[in-house]
Amino acid sequence: MASIKMQFEVPAKMKTWSLALIAVGLVALVTGLVTKGFSADEHEQTQFWGTLMYNTIFWTLVCNAAMFFIGVTTMAMGGFQQSFRRVPEAISTMVPIFGAITFAVLMYVIFGHKHHIYHWLDTEAVAKDPILKGKAGFLNPVFFVIWTTLTIGLWSLFGWRIRKLNEQADGEPMTAQEGATFIYKNTVRAATFLVWFGLTVGSTIPWLWMMSIDPHWYSTMYSWYTFASSFVSGMSLIALWVIYLKNKGYLELTTQEHLHDIGKFMFAFSVFWTYLWFSQYMLIWYANIPEETIYFKHRVQGPYKGIFFLNLIINFLCPLLILMKRSAKRNYTLVAFMAVLILFGHWIDFYQMVMGSLSKEHVTLGWLDFGILSLFVGLMIFFVSRALASKPLIPKSHPFLKESIIHQV
Repeated sequence: MASIKMQFEVPAKMKTWSLALIAVGLVALVTGLVTKGFSADEHEQTQFWGTLMYNTIFWTLVCNAAMFFIGVTTMAMGGFQQSFRRVPEAISTMVPIFGAITFAVLMYVIFGHKHHIYHWLDTEAVAKDPILKGKAGFLNPVFFVIWTTLTIGLWSLFGWRIRKLNEQADGEPMTAQEGATFIYKNTVRAATFLVWFGLTVGSTIPWLWMMSIDPHWYSTMYSWYTFASSFVSGMSLIALWVIYLKNKGYLELTTQEHLHDIGKFMFAFSVFWTYLWFSQYMLIWYANIPEETIYFKHRVQGPYKGIFFLNLIINFLCPLLILMKRSAKRNYTLVAFMAVLILFGHWIDFYQMVMGSLSKEHVTLGWLDFGILSLFVGLMIFFVSRALASKPLIPKSHPFLKESIIHQV
């Protein structure tokens, strides 16, 4: 271990690029706030706050997916990820930061009574609408605020507890008993996080934050669809950081074998996302019930047609054709390219999920969207790099580290 580079140092160029992206994003944010957010035109306001919503929600869920990866591999008694575990840990430190931004945006929408975003905020409309009235026990400001607060707060708390416990692996080698206790505590904390993850990302949160924008429509697959999109994006983000660190001479214990497994996650969950995409669309198309098809009509036949089917090309055909081969999943350049493509593709998917419901008549994708994207990418690079530099890159005393070192696929 003595010859291995254990401490990451943030390059000056990375810091400069991250601050430049943040600056571009802040300019776009302020310009959008002045020209659209404070506009007298409700459609302009809706575009601004909708753009903030899908960006904040997307990046919060993606970073939280990194902790989900740690949780499921811990529960599976997996050891292959230990050589690069600090990467998903560092990414998950963004959950409190992006979660706080998401919370602020959503609270403004709720307390600002933006009923053009959430129609169920209009009490008069709810009183006259039997469908909205039937969902009032769930779709109301009090429940929304309480559940959103608990969700983001407990994501942050449980993630912090898992990261804090794993700091013990940076100390002296553990005895057999200490190692067993350490693994047991890790398993309990991972299980606690996964239960809460299932209750939120796996069910209620996508309904509240995004599906309720179309309160007359619902899909039982919506939460799974959202989870698949955010998880494959999270794995792609992990892949990018691992490849970057490898190219800089770090993570010497991480090899093509580990990259191969990360690539398999990217490939498998791209196919899983497509299964959900097809199942949700096909069942609604086949039934042809007006209250169900209304969600897809302007996406398939209207202005969002190009973006809707572009999703299928980027998020399914490209991963299928490029990542299917074993050699492709072991190629750093190809995996990095696909990771960027998948992240962009699912960002576009979140765009059409939110803005396709808020602006049905025309596609609004433009400078504001890419400016806000720049802000979040810059923040992610800046804070994740700092988190990586704050700890040793390899948990040298973790009981499963040897399994990771000898890992072969």
